[in-house]
Amino acid sequence: MASAREEFWTHNTYAMVGDSTGRKFPLITYRALKEAGKTVYAIDPGKVEVDGDKVYMDLKSLPTAPDGVVLELPKDETAKWVKAAAEAGIKNVWIHQKTDTPEALAAAEAAGMNVCAGTCAVMYNVPGFTHHAIHRFVMKVAKKY
Repeated sequence: MASAREEFWTHNTYAMVGDSTGRKFPLITYRALKEAGKTVYAIDPGKVEVDGDKVYMDLKSLPTAPDGVVLELPKDETAKWVKAAAEAGIKNVWIHQKTDTPEALAAAEAAGMNVCAGTCAVMYNVPGFTHHAIHRFVMKVAKKY
């Protein structure tokens, strides 16, 4: 049986919120989802496009509501984006490791959202043998995958 974290990646449409200028993870996750055949909308401050794809300013400007939103941004921005996702009617949210806050988690719970937090998205959506595969193996052995 798949864990809630594995189940998160079975959706068809995602919004990827992150600043790929300052961090590599938003771009890695974005590309991995695209390579998996998912529809992915980039929300990336200060960018006009990501990999030739249009960048959106917020969740309200997306052409369709995504099934899930991935938040890979600074910790002090997480609660704001969780609340925006709730207002947009998005029920599935992934909060990148070490960026969740009590306020963000409370907002998600109040909205009845399915939340995955405490681990790296890349570990779940980048196939093959990389250093993320080692993390994946350790988390499976520890039954935290």
